[in-house]
Amino acid sequence: MKILKFGGTSVGSPERMTKLLDIINPAEEQIVVLSAVSGTTNSLVEISGKLLKEDKQEALTLINALRLKYNDFVAELLPEADFRAEGQEVVDYHFQFLATLANDMFTPVEEKVVLAEGELLSTTLYHIYLKSIGVPSVLLPALDFMKIDEDNEPDIPFATANLKPLLEKYAGNKLFITQGFICRNSFGEVDNLRRGGSDYTASLIGAAILAEEVQIWTDIDGMHNNDPRIVKGTKPISHLSFDEAAELAYFGAKILHPQSVFPAAKYKIPVRLLNTMEPSAAGTLISSESEKGKIKSIAAKDGITAIKIQSSRMLLAYGFLRRIFEIFERYKTPIDMITTSEVAVSLTIDFTDNLDQIMEELRDFGSVEIDKEQTIVCVVGDFGSEKHGFAARVLDSIKHIPIRMISYGGSSYNISLLVNTDDKMEALRSLHNRIFE
Repeated sequence: MKILKFGGTSVGSPERMTKLLDIINPAEEQIVVLSAVSGTTNSLVEISGKLLKEDKQEALTLINALRLKYNDFVAELLPEADFRAEGQEVVDYHFQFLATLANDMFTPVEEKVVLAEGELLSTTLYHIYLKSIGVPSVLLPALDFMKIDEDNEPDIPFATANLKPLLEKYAGNKLFITQGFICRNSFGEVDNLRRGGSDYTASLIGAAILAEEVQIWTDIDGMHNNDPRIVKGTKPISHLSFDEAAELAYFGAKILHPQSVFPAAKYKIPVRLLNTMEPSAAGTLISSESEKGKIKSIAAKDGITAIKIQSSRMLLAYGFLRRIFEIFERYKTPIDMITTSEVAVSLTIDFTDNLDQIMEELRDFGSVEIDKEQTIVCVVGDFGSEKHGFAARVLDSIKHIPIRMISYGGSSYNISLLVNTDDKMEALRSLHNRIFE
């Protein structure tokens, strides 16, 4: 069985929703994971914000505005009277429910319920559309099998134990529809997967049932070898390993959340990134294997702050780095890059909410310097120790650009370079010209 995930733009209009059957083959066993219709989640976030502030009248205005959009959506998607009435009944039910929340106490628990409405609407309307054209399908409620634990981590054994009986219950059916993003938490309340959203759902389902393949359909033809918004002539990468894809996703490749393919990677389920607008494009295959001896791609992550701690107390001292890291741990601040010398340590962070408190504690160890508006440029490929010349080629490409930090050897898959954000565009273009052109 294959898992096919379609994002918000892929179901962003009735026309696009109907064209999914150009990709979905009802004769094959598939679970189709749908996001909310594009724009819906943003509207629901805005509605929740008004309700949390007790601005009920403005929330109701926003609810009615979104309802009108869905009325038009249903009228176009379901032209036959009987099915249009069924679709309208679904829309009325969900928006009446949203309106009732304006009359009760609204907390972050209800906020999660509101955010789930987008996926519940898109999947139900698509199920009705398939019925209207005579294509059999089964609507599987993700809330029946998708769960996170008390640490907000997905419970894959729970998904396996609850999804497999559902599939067996409908044995003989080939096409299943379910919601991305939404789940229940350890208290049984409606919640969401946060990281990676619907992509994460598809990967988790693939892992839970040991699927043949997970396909993530977006509006881009795979992961590119550089940022196409900045560099001309970028090309999709045909094949990446899970580790390479995770590096690229973490360091700026927007097509994929860095953690969304981890479940598939753990169970060795291949993942394909494909383009809904161009279904014949090969896209990118992510698997346990990878092409050796190649530099694959370049990505950049903005909003980085570099911190340098210099102290003679580091020299020949053990436990120094541990005490430094404990400060960042206390303030729940992840570290991206780190380099050390005998008397100094430099590191980078992208979460700066607690920067002032962190800096105050770090000054107990020595002098502290800080550089803001930095960018990590990450070059991903086969940088194994047996490879010669790749690192030199990377550094030679940007010898005219000041480099604040270099991280090499922590992984066999990347070299990370810290540069001023003002130099990012020149760095990406120079690297691309030297490596790929």
